[in-house]
Amino acid sequence: MSTIFGTMEVNLVNARGLKNNEFWGGGIDPYVLLQYRAQERKSTTAKGQGSKPMWNEKFTFRVEYPSADKQYKLILKLMDHDSFSSDDYLGQATIYLKELIELGVEKGRAEIHPRKYSVVGSNQSYCGEIQVGITFTPKKAAAEEEYGGWKESA
Repeated sequence: MSTIFGTMEVNLVNARGLKNNEFWGGGIDPYVLLQYRAQERKSTTAKGQGSKPMWNEKFTFRVEYPSADKQYKLILKLMDHDSFSSDDYLGQATIYLKELIELGVEKGRAEIHPRKYSVVGSNQSYCGEIQVGITFTPKKAAAEEEYGGWKESA
């Protein structure tokens, strides 16, 4: 089987129930680090939105299938932006994407409508939820676009 490349679009909607770990009682300013394999994206910081941040942002990742390490997971690390100290880790959600990618390869596109995923802390305890939607679209292989060495004009 030849390698298939595609685009995964992640729609970061919002989060709920995040724990406020601010020592002085200030609100949290959450943002998300989205990681897929060696690619990392960062959301904007939801300043002043505390434990119920809204982002409604889209991020694009390049996907290769099959991949050498068979690791098809999106890791969403929730962080609290701090101005005067290092940012605090709030928890993370892991979304396994193998079935979504396989379905997209088979059907030409696959989508998970925005749904909630549990956010767990470093001790594996529940610390809220994050709502995310994901779409995977494989790119058409070059061989499919050529006919007998001639490219068909659109």
